[in-house]
Amino acid sequence: MKTSQILAAATLALLAATGAQAETYQGVNTAVSTKSRDEVNAEAVRTASAPNQNVTRGSRGPETVAVSKDRSIVEAEAIRAAYAPDQNVTSGSRVNSKVVSTMPHPMDVRVQAQQGAGATAK
Repeated sequence: MKTSQILAAATLALLAATGAQAETYQGVNTAVSTKSRDEVNAEAVRTASAPNQNVTRGSRGPETVAVSKDRSIVEAEAIRAAYAPDQNVTSGSRVNSKVVSTMPHPMDVRVQAQQGAGATAK
């Protein structure tokens, strides 16, 4: 016999030996419950008839939020942050870098211009 045929026969015998090991059948698992069938049925009926059970959050209108600041203050802070010249730059943007704002804030320039115009108009 050739060596390849002997190796093939040995491999086939090894596969047959390992494939012969089968799992044992344990049967159907029994249900373990502390509630009776009537209690489970009553709980299912209560849950199915509960109000608003399938309503997603926010579909009943806006949710209330605790307000800590006046709306105009929050709007002014948001506008100031949106116009900041270095709003997307952090100290971690580059290695060993420091954020130094060299540009004046546009809102400050506008306020100074309005104050300067008001001072000369008086």
